[in-house]
Amino acid sequence: MRNRKFSNLFILLAICLGALFLGCSPNLGTETTSSTDFNFGWEFTLIDSVSKNKNWKTVQLPHDWSVEASFDSINGEGATGYLPGGTGMYRKKFDLNLRKDEMAYLLFDGVYNNAHVSMNGKKLGFHPYGYSPFYFDITRMIKPEGGGNEIQVKVDRTRYADSRWYTGSGIYRNVDLIVKNKLHIPVWGVFVTTPKVRKESAQVHIKIKLKNNFAEAKEVVVVTDIVTPKGMKIASEAQTVNVSGDGNVREIEQNILVNAPQLWDVYTPFLYKAVTTVAENDRIVDLQETTFGIRDFRFDTDHGFFLNGRNMKIKGVCLHHDGGLVGAAVPKGVWKRKLQKLKDAGCNAIRSAHNPASEEFLDLCDEMGFLVQDEFFDEWDNPKDKRKNMNEQSVDYITRSYTEHFQEWAERDLKNTVLAHRNHPSIIQWSIGNEIEWTYPRNGDATGFFNNMHWSGNYFWSLPPNSPSQIREQLEILPQEPYDIGKTAQKLAEWTRELDTTRYIIANCILPSSSYESGYVDALDMVGFSYRRVLYDYGHKNYPDIPIMGTENLGQWHEWKAVMERPFVSGTFLWTGIDYMGESNGGWPKKGTNAGLLDLAGFEKPAFHMFKSLWNDAPHIYLATQTTDKSIYAIDGSGNPVEREPGAWEQALWSWHPVNEHWNYKDNDIIIAEVYSNCEEVELLLNGKSLGVKKLADFEDRIYKWAIPYNSGSLVAQGKKGESMVQTELNTVSEPVSIQLTADKEVLRAGGYDVAHIIAQLVDAKGNPVKTDERKVDFIINGDVKILGVDNGALDNVQDFQSTTITTYKGRCLLVVQSARKASNIDISGKSDGLKSNSIPIEIKL
Repeated sequence: MRNRKFSNLFILLAICLGALFLGCSPNLGTETTSSTDFNFGWEFTLIDSVSKNKNWKTVQLPHDWSVEASFDSINGEGATGYLPGGTGMYRKKFDLNLRKDEMAYLLFDGVYNNAHVSMNGKKLGFHPYGYSPFYFDITRMIKPEGGGNEIQVKVDRTRYADSRWYTGSGIYRNVDLIVKNKLHIPVWGVFVTTPKVRKESAQVHIKIKLKNNFAEAKEVVVVTDIVTPKGMKIASEAQTVNVSGDGNVREIEQNILVNAPQLWDVYTPFLYKAVTTVAENDRIVDLQETTFGIRDFRFDTDHGFFLNGRNMKIKGVCLHHDGGLVGAAVPKGVWKRKLQKLKDAGCNAIRSAHNPASEEFLDLCDEMGFLVQDEFFDEWDNPKDKRKNMNEQSVDYITRSYTEHFQEWAERDLKNTVLAHRNHPSIIQWSIGNEIEWTYPRNGDATGFFNNMHWSGNYFWSLPPNSPSQIREQLEILPQEPYDIGKTAQKLAEWTRELDTTRYIIANCILPSSSYESGYVDALDMVGFSYRRVLYDYGHKNYPDIPIMGTENLGQWHEWKAVMERPFVSGTFLWTGIDYMGESNGGWPKKGTNAGLLDLAGFEKPAFHMFKSLWNDAPHIYLATQTTDKSIYAIDGSGNPVEREPGAWEQALWSWHPVNEHWNYKDNDIIIAEVYSNCEEVELLLNGKSLGVKKLADFEDRIYKWAIPYNSGSLVAQGKKGESMVQTELNTVSEPVSIQLTADKEVLRAGGYDVAHIIAQLVDAKGNPVKTDERKVDFIINGDVKILGVDNGALDNVQDFQSTTITTYKGRCLLVVQSARKASNIDISGKSDGLKSNSIPIEIKL
């Protein structure tokens, strides 16, 4: 089941603890908050702009209607992944009997976008931004008799190219119905921080808002218990508070000492709960439980990042919010599988590019031990060109986006995000913007770059043509624009600091040399560099009082090398952790961007293994091959592989060079074998015969290389690190004879949320995976289960996701299913012409 903010276990626990603390009877009465999962029982229709037909179907939220459609090269846009937008209508009927002393709120974690919400025929409100949470007080809208209420949400996504990446369409995040006493803690009304953390003890500081919608003043006792994951109360504080009536809000503060705290860390993400009860006349009228972690962190200008006193590098990746075949409506289990793979690679941090993350995603980061940079906006005052990734080139209805609402809505959206997310211990940075400098041309002009810049060369590897003093001079004399980047940055930073001063405010700066001088950096606590590792020394020398790190960087060894060589650089966020849909303009049938360590289906790519060898101490080894005509290496006079362009590895860009994960070639072809490993030495063997031992120290690019004549059989790489030995092998395979199915789960929780990933791999008669033959696979599913879809991970795969049939890529494909709400037994098998398949049983349990 979906994790609830108000679990029955903790409600009962808090009631008992509150009763004991107050010295009341164990039969202490309660009128506590209830939070109802509001995701089921919705109906949806996509309105045809011509016929206006409405064919309603039942859907479960989260829901993304765009990913249900077929990819369209004619009517789609590469910027958003060639999937359609449109106008969608949602409705849900429900009964709710409110007592006279109760209120009700409807909380949306995210709707993409331009959401018009009404209830019982009356407008509740409009929300344009697709990534910020929002809620409505629906108390007065509830019918007096309690029955026959209807919520309607109209989602206007007719501007279907309004982003530089795939957004999805609809109510794609969770919805909750919250019922509270009129005297209550408001939505997002508790803020927990840990200002003093020591080994012996930690101070937990809690700000609690109390709202009184009764006419008269109320006196209440507010108790907060600190509770471990096993339900043990370890500390508590209580105070008596008077709250004026008529909607008055009062904020109180509590300080609780936790002895011998267990710290939240990337290795041991220990989570506590602050269980806050509000009692009036011995009756608990509200209860709020807040998950938090006790941790301490800082960024040092000379020594980088420290977590709980330990100096460490941030090994981060950027992630867009789509989950591949599920689009933007990503079940928690889909994220968990992919995040665990990134964790296995050594990743310890996520940047939510370029928008606030969902609550469920942040919950996972808390639980799994990821540091998070939560980003607010991709655009501010001026729009970007959705197709060209620069400042806007032309005005087009379908590309109209959030910039048109920014002046009116930015403060509300930013503050809603901070209020909703600030208790997550994973979050260490608020990013106020991504590569904003593009949209203020005078900032680019001042650097001297944008008149002679090209993406494949000087921008990445050259210092700014203009010096800091010349940039300052240019900013003084260049014509002023309607909006000033520095003033807008100050405004956004001030709004953030109004609500939270415990995280660092940062931005991803594409032109940091101008941002240092424009007032932009003055608003920040630290600076993030976007593809400008060449400026690390420049920034540290000229602006030594401002911490720096890479916030968007190439997934290549040279990027990590630059970080490791500089103690003052806190770390990096690679672009990207996972391939994503969109940003593929004119690239049909390529529907997305392939810079990830994982592909769209969550399969590991070669770059994954390079970074697993860079980011882990445990020995790791990976073997890949390529023919000489397609390899980036040539063979020198001594028969050794060398770069065709000497030193090219130092300027490798987004995509990893093409290699194969197989050993199937023509006899006597000369093949380049590559090994990515952190072992000090590696030996390569073909059919048991050694082809030589090589040392990592001899390869500046950290890629072991051999040139060998192809002979069928087994190619084995054996690595040694200290006393440890690891090995991997590639075998020559024959024709596929069967489909081998594997599942990450064979038992699912009933309730409609849990997921299982079933991988189909073509194998030969010896059970070897066949990666050189592709077949159409039909998944046969017997039983009551929701089919989320299929994929093979290839970016040029434009088969429908919503299907049970898919053609393999590299001999494999993926099916994702989601549990029903009731217990049952499922059986899944595969079918392809001439191939047999095993069967996977899945049990759905209550």
